[in-house]
Order: sequence, then structure tokens, then C-alpha cells
Amino acid sequence: MPKTSARLLSLLSLLQARRDWPGALLAQRLDISPRTVRRDVDRLRELGYPVVATKGPDGGYRLDAGAELPPLLFDDEQAVALAVALQVAATTGADLGEAAARALATVRQVMPARLRHRVDTLRITAVEPPATRPEPQVDGAVLVALSAAVQAREVLRFDYASPGDPDVDGTRPPRRAQPHHLVTRGGRWYLVAWDLDREDWRTFRADRITPRVPTGPRFTPRDLPGGDVATFVTGRFRGSDGSGDWPCRGEVILDLPAAAVSRHTRDGVVEELGPDRCRLVLGSWSWSGLAAAVGRFDADFEVVGPAELGDACAHLARRYADAALPGRRRG
Repeated sequence: MPKTSARLLSLLSLLQARRDWPGALLAQRLDISPRTVRRDVDRLRELGYPVVATKGPDGGYRLDAGAELPPLLFDDEQAVALAVALQVAATTGADLGEAAARALATVRQVMPARLRHRVDTLRITAVEPPATRPEPQVDGAVLVALSAAVQAREVLRFDYASPGDPDVDGTRPPRRAQPHHLVTRGGRWYLVAWDLDREDWRTFRADRITPRVPTGPRFTPRDLPGGDVATFVTGRFRGSDGSGDWPCRGEVILDLPAAAVSRHTRDGVVEELGPDRCRLVLGSWSWSGLAAAVGRFDADFEVVGPAELGDACAHLARRYADAALPGRRRG
């Protein structure tokens, strides 16, 4: 049987991992008797951890939230994960940079010296790609309000600042939507919701949302197109019908080594056909966009299919040829 101190740490780690633990299961996981579990739970309570007994056929324990924060328990992996998450919080599009720095400093104070040293040696510089204008930041209170409506399954009433169509006098009626998921993508936050007025799925930018109170009635969640939120959001940004795939997908033979093409292809499929030839299957939001994407490899290629890709290549060829003629530039 492990020593009492090590056993208490193991018990506390298990209680933090899930909401409810049957007593018998805790005893099995710790390889101790149910009586020893009860004694160890009493010791945790004496140390300030609000462990409550749960009723039911199994009988068990739960670590509740308390009025005061007792000493926190982090293993090495959790400490590293926490340090990474808090240091990159400023790049997520949420206005949490200063709060994240203060949180890291607070948590660091209650860590053992060994973990504190490990966190101190982990310094991250998140480099964002250059942008023509700063990305909008989302107020943390807005994210909390949106997430609360998602979890409560309550209709959300909100004002939405559409670009180019401002509500100057503030008299426009609020939007109404059934919020399903709060997601982050590319440094921006989005609310995936069923728009009650337009009777369709929408992705709303969170930085343009101003929630209204109170929220509306509860609702029964609908099934997202595509089956899951990742597939749905990916499909929307690709311009597809929600399947997650590109609306246009074609195949070409490139006069380039497969290794050279793979380095510059994120979600395409590259197959080696020889030392200097490969097959490339690629997707895009339009046939012209797909033709242009293939052209950026600056190599001869053959269109395998479909016919729409060949037509798009011919269309771009005529356009580029016209653009190269003297005197064809428009003033």
C-alpha cells in the first residue's frame, strides 16, 4: 500500500478527473479498502478540500467547489499544459491577455518548486502572420454569456453589427437564434446557431455580438449538418453544403517530384508516379480557384478530371493571355 501522503495525492487527482466516483471504484483504483478511502476522504476535508458524499446504490464521493481555493494539485503534464494554454491565450482572439498573465502568476505561486521551475523554463513567443489590420478581440464576458446560453440550451437574443449595415439608431429588433456551439478558428471566435428568423444554420462572429438579457425559452437541439461541429464549420468556410469537403475537387498529373508538391499541399492527396511526376488531388471553393491553385506550382501538368477543371484552366489561360497583351490594361 502506498504511503498516506502519496495515496492522498492519488485520491485527489482522481476526484479532480471526473465528477462522481463510487467508493468501491476508488478503492479498486487505489488498491485500498473502502474503509481506507473513507479515512483518506476525511483527511482531505481537514486540509480544506470540499469532498462530499453522494447518495445512491453505489455511494461515492464528489469534489465540490468551495468558498476558498485549497492548494492545487498538478502533475507534470498538467503544469506544462496550463503554462502553454495561458501563454498563448492572447493569440486566441479573446481579450484575455492580461488576465491570462495574472492567472499564470497566481497558479505559479501555489506550485511546488519542481513544477514552478519547469513552468518558468517554458517561455513561448506566439508569432501571428502579418495582417493588414488588427484582428478584433472578443470581450471575455461575451464569451461567457454565449457559452452559458449554449450549455443552458436557451434561445439567445442579441444585436449583431453587420459590416456595411450598422444599426445607427439602435431600433432594429434583436436577432434570435438557438446557440449550439462556441468555436474558435484562425484567431477568431464564432457562434454556430440555428437562426430562428431565417430558418437556417449560421456562423456568427462573436466580436460582432452584443447579447441581450434575458435569454429566451429553452429548446431541443437540432442535428448539425455534417454530423459534428468541426465538419460543419470547415464546410461553411470552404463554401460547401456542410459536408466538410470542398465544393470543387479535381485531379491532375504534375511534372514535379511528389516530395516537392507535398511540402506545399495542406489537405491535398499526392501520389508519386516517378522521379519527376506525381498525381495531385486537390479541392477549392471554385473551379477557377482550383485551376489557379494548380498553376502556382509553376510546372507543366495534365488535367485528369473532371471536365469543369479543364474548362477553368482554358478560361484562365485566355484571361492571362489577354492581360499580357500591350494596351489591354484598364485605366
